[in-house]
Amino acid sequence: MKLETIKVKRFKALYDVELKRLPKFGVFIGANGSGKTTLFEVFGFLRDCLVTNVRAALQRRGGYKEVVSRGCEEDGIYIELQFRMPIATVERLVTYSVSIKLEDGRPVVAEERLKYKRAAFGSPFNFLMFRNGSGFAIENEEDFDRPDEELTREFQELESSDILAIKGLGQFQRFKAASAFRQLIEKWHLSDFHINEARKTQEAGYAEHLSPNGENLALVAQFMYENHRDRFDLVLKKMTQRVPGVKEVEAVETEDGRIVLRFQDGSFKDPFISRYVSDGTIKMFAYLLLLHDPAPHPLLCIEEPENQLYPSLMIELAEEFRGYAERGGQVLVSTHSPDLLNRIDLDEIYWLSKSEGRTIIRRASENEQLASLIAEGDLPGTLWKQGAFPEIDPS
Repeated sequence: MKLETIKVKRFKALYDVELKRLPKFGVFIGANGSGKTTLFEVFGFLRDCLVTNVRAALQRRGGYKEVVSRGCEEDGIYIELQFRMPIATVERLVTYSVSIKLEDGRPVVAEERLKYKRAAFGSPFNFLMFRNGSGFAIENEEDFDRPDEELTREFQELESSDILAIKGLGQFQRFKAASAFRQLIEKWHLSDFHINEARKTQEAGYAEHLSPNGENLALVAQFMYENHRDRFDLVLKKMTQRVPGVKEVEAVETEDGRIVLRFQDGSFKDPFISRYVSDGTIKMFAYLLLLHDPAPHPLLCIEEPENQLYPSLMIELAEEFRGYAERGGQVLVSTHSPDLLNRIDLDEIYWLSKSEGRTIIRRASENEQLASLIAEGDLPGTLWKQGAFPEIDPS
């Protein structure tokens, strides 16, 4: 599955934005405070709504009034995603939308829909529609020989009006699109990597996937070493090529039952534990483990990967992101690195700016001047430093 379109209304500074034809690898640039983090937060918000409920997801962000755009409390928050998925052997464009409002001082799911076209022509058909905690879902959605009026509607009443319908219905395979979309959201990875968390020793345990803040780095390294040795060896090979001196990395269990990472420098006899290794070394190792995960996340969001990394490494990291996308994941990255941007196609670049407190998102390939300069041989990162992206420089 691949996200095709994102439409957001009245979510913080994202008053009314729409991104169409999303690439498998997209890069977002803009000044501090332009809305890059807020855009990625939309994905985290949806996942929190699914895992818990709308009220809890809002409370984690300061409450409804802190999340809805200023002056839009009555209109509420609206999020719409379009993604492609196979249904009955045909790739279909599925649209999911959710509207969140206040009712008697409580946040509720005012409306939730999941729809797609049953045939090549005609309007998209609602296979799931709920309002304020009650609604229906179509059971036999893959029975395309039946007319719309003969499809079986299963009516449901949710426990609470702040719960997403896909949370419950998505657990049942008979609701194909709802189940697939639920799994898509659950597997999103929104990287919020913290060096200090990754340095910590871990209780002996088990972890297959790197957590958002990276605190289970040692456990994931151990898992990959023991279960996917070929991938771990590839990660180690790339580490030796990109970080001077690194010869080997291993996850070791201590006498008190904890797991620590040890980095072997070729110039020294004894290895260094992660606590005494540079920030950039830890971060590059974490990114390589994440990007060589045997089960890629359908969506990977990474903010400012250039922090703590030497500029020339961004060129190779850009290729790693692209490789991950080509293997089946979708990668969205925000950056302030011209070096990374120089490795990105113009159609993969978006730039964000603000006007009257509201975020504006533009696609670089739709700017004629930028397209002309790139066609003449200029590089996006160089043009960015020269101020060729309109309204991006806050000064």
